[in-house]
Amino acid sequence: MHTFYSRAALIPALFFALTLSAQQTQGMNMPSQPNSTADDMAGMSSMQAPKTLIAAELQHTSSGTTVEPLSTPMSMWMGHRAGWQLMLHGNAFLSDTQQHAANARGGDKLFSTNWIMPMAIHRLGRGQLTLRTMLDLEPATITGREYPELFQQGETAYGKPIIDGQHPHDAIMELAALYDLHTSEHTLLSLYAAPIGDPAIGPTAYPHRESASEDPIAALGHHQEDSTHIAFNVFTTGLTYKWARIEASGFHGAEPDEARWHFQPSPNGLAIDSYSTRLTLTPTRNLTAQYSIAHITSPEALSPTDNQRRQTASVMLNRPIGAHHDTTSMPGMDMSTPANGNWSTTLLWGQTLTLPTFPTRTHTEENSYLLESLIQFHTRNFVWTRIESADRTSELLGISPETTLGHVQAYSFGYDRQYHIAPHLLAAPGAQFTLYRTPNSLAPTYGRTPLAGVAFLRFRIAP
Repeated sequence: MHTFYSRAALIPALFFALTLSAQQTQGMNMPSQPNSTADDMAGMSSMQAPKTLIAAELQHTSSGTTVEPLSTPMSMWMGHRAGWQLMLHGNAFLSDTQQHAANARGGDKLFSTNWIMPMAIHRLGRGQLTLRTMLDLEPATITGREYPELFQQGETAYGKPIIDGQHPHDAIMELAALYDLHTSEHTLLSLYAAPIGDPAIGPTAYPHRESASEDPIAALGHHQEDSTHIAFNVFTTGLTYKWARIEASGFHGAEPDEARWHFQPSPNGLAIDSYSTRLTLTPTRNLTAQYSIAHITSPEALSPTDNQRRQTASVMLNRPIGAHHDTTSMPGMDMSTPANGNWSTTLLWGQTLTLPTFPTRTHTEENSYLLESLIQFHTRNFVWTRIESADRTSELLGISPETTLGHVQAYSFGYDRQYHIAPHLLAAPGAQFTLYRTPNSLAPTYGRTPLAGVAFLRFRIAP
């Protein structure tokens, strides 16, 4: 259990993050500024929904080169300066979690997960140049190098495996340049280069996924599904034709170490030693699907001789709620009513197969399955669920060599209500509860049905 003092120590850091976000958005786009233009005022409205896969890619509003369904809403500030289109969006959660299982497993903690993403777009030659970064303060707002999350595994804290906890993200989550070139009316060639970035593996990572946007806790299957969303020396080439895209990436496979504030080479350097490919299909405005496969060299710091093969497949569905079209009032006119809600759903499978080079070690296969669904209704209300079934290994019990013990099920349900508290800043108080179901191999340690809850205050940049 932590003390009041450790909780209070987080408040100044979080306040600084939120103040910085608000100052940036207000300072860049307040109409009273002498440098403001008509373009700046137009940028205060939300980005128009793209009508094609190529248009969605050119917006680059997600992590790496991922895309969500074309109808997915996006809350951000927009403006123009000297020929550059500027965008800024971000999230911050202030959360207090309580995790309860048998034998003193779990814990409670006050912490903040957060990120902010500035982006600038400009024409360059015959194509479009996009510069983007993603920053956070989680190394300061998650003390002890982890926050409690029952059954979660992956990465290290103080040189030991993290068990029943989730690590903070690096302060620099992405630093990337993208160049897009139309080779024909329906064909787009895309190039992505990032010292820190997101290779072509999996769907949009959970911190940036619409269906997970109100959930402050990491997905249990994160390390089988989308943990490569922060990788070093990423280079991706993509070719899009109408509603289909194929991509290939080269990148450094080792996961980030515990030096969260700065660049830090892994024990085997920063060479491009891993590769992936991804097929993305967007047949309608409300649906996108992807399949990806990757070979990842030495991702785990404590198992440097083990490589991985990772596969993911996902379907993402999105449907605006409340929008309708009225063509009866005047012939030829479509008096459309904008949506006052939205329904976003993700179905995701991830598999990690360990490929050890040590001859006496057996292969370890871990599968995870996820269903997320988020409904926004009456504009300000959000309800969601996340249902998971994820393989867990003997690392949870401190047993080596690591073997798969069975699937843990997690059932999460949450609600929050959003308020406009300042120019370009939204806030939503909310809560989420999770019920776990353990396999026989873990029941003596955790109990059969551990429980977890989190109360939070979520902040978001608004148009």
